[in-house]
Order: sequence, then structure tokens, then C-alpha cells
Amino acid sequence: MEFSGKVVVVTGAGNGIGKAVALQYAAKGAKVAAVDMDLEAVEQTVQEMAGEGLALQADMRQHTQVTDFMKQAFDHFGQIDILINNAGISAFKNMFELAVEEWDSIINTNLRGTFLASREAAGYMKHSGKGGSIVNIASTRATMSEPDTEAYAATKGGIVALTHALSMSLQDDYITVNSISPGWIETKEYDSLRPVDHDQHPSKRVGTPSDIARACVFLTSAENNFINGENIVIDGGMTRKMIYEH
Repeated sequence: MEFSGKVVVVTGAGNGIGKAVALQYAAKGAKVAAVDMDLEAVEQTVQEMAGEGLALQADMRQHTQVTDFMKQAFDHFGQIDILINNAGISAFKNMFELAVEEWDSIINTNLRGTFLASREAAGYMKHSGKGGSIVNIASTRATMSEPDTEAYAATKGGIVALTHALSMSLQDDYITVNSISPGWIETKEYDSLRPVDHDQHPSKRVGTPSDIARACVFLTSAENNFINGENIVIDGGMTRKMIYEH
């Protein structure tokens, strides 16, 4: 899966999954525009890249900033071929304590931001005449929940629905749109996880950001363009596991 000559935009690329995705594409030969609210973090991501990268700062809640960073990426590289919508925030709070402003912030970052970035990137892909690919990072929380996760779950469910809607709207422009729903992906202290954390997964381990990065590469490879409008669950088998108390 070779990406030389391709330009990839990755949001939320300052750390965690987004950083792993950006580094993976760079290692595959792509030019990468890495976007994050934390400019220092995303500049560090670019410094670690094997190839050419561009660090951009943006707040996904702000329509004009989404428009601006996509234009900056296009102006710098001359094209946009792939978009990975990874930027997201959460606030796991009791629903009676969750402020309306917090709800709006999560919805506008995770869901509206994904739509706005997709629309902007698709515009550049469409006019190039070469098509493209979009991958949206959703979550297994789109279909299963713990308490106090209403806002986050709503955005991730919305992203899954948005994904198949976009795939239909963009089909004539040869732009594929898929989503990935990660399960437990440990982005910080993997070595501190307990045996029970790993053993509860049918795959016998907690996931890593690289698991999601490799899936992004797979879904955006030209030879895999028959996968379209799909949501791929990557959770070590947890959502297939029947859990009863014995």
C-alpha cells in the first residue's frame, strides 16, 4: 500500500490515534497535513514524520477555521487526496449536570466538525477529478454505552450515519467514505494496564493507536475502493462478546 504522491489531512493529529495515523501515512510516503488545536503538539507530530509534513492549528467548532486549514493544506501541497476525521472531545458527566454549552461543544467538535471538514475536503477532491477517500473515526459507543456518555455517544452515532450519507452523496465524484469504530484504544500508559484489561478482550489485548492507523491505510488504498459507506469495528472482539454475571 503505497501513498507516494498522495496528500493526507489528519485532524486531531497532536496525540493518540491521530498522531499514529499521521505518522503511518508519512511512513508510507504520503505528504501529511496534521491539524490540532494544540499547535505545539502537532508541530511535534510533524517533526517525527519520515517525510514532508505541515502543522496546522484549528478549532473544529469554528466553521471559518475548518475552511481556512483545508485551504492552507491545499495551497501548500496543491491537492488533497485523503481526509481522516479524527478530532474529538468528550465530557463524561451526569446528564443532569452536563451544561448545554458542554453539549454544544462536543456536538460541534465531533459531529459538525466532521461534516464541515468532509465538505471542504470533498470540494477539493471533486475539482481535481481524481476522486479521493474520507475516513471518519467513530466509536463502539455509537452502539453501546456506559452511564454518563450521552453527548459523546450521540456524536459517534451521528458520525456513523453521516458516513453512509456522505458515501451516497459523493459517489459520482469517486470519493469513498467509511468510518472506523475503535473500542478500547490505550493512548497513554499501555504498560500500566492490568492482565484483566487485556484478558477481557477476545483478542487478549487492549488496542493501540497503530491498530487504527493501519485500518485507515487499508480503507484509503486505491485497491480497496469497493469498501464504501461502511463502519468497521476494531475492538478486539468486545462488541461480539455476550457478558453475563455468573
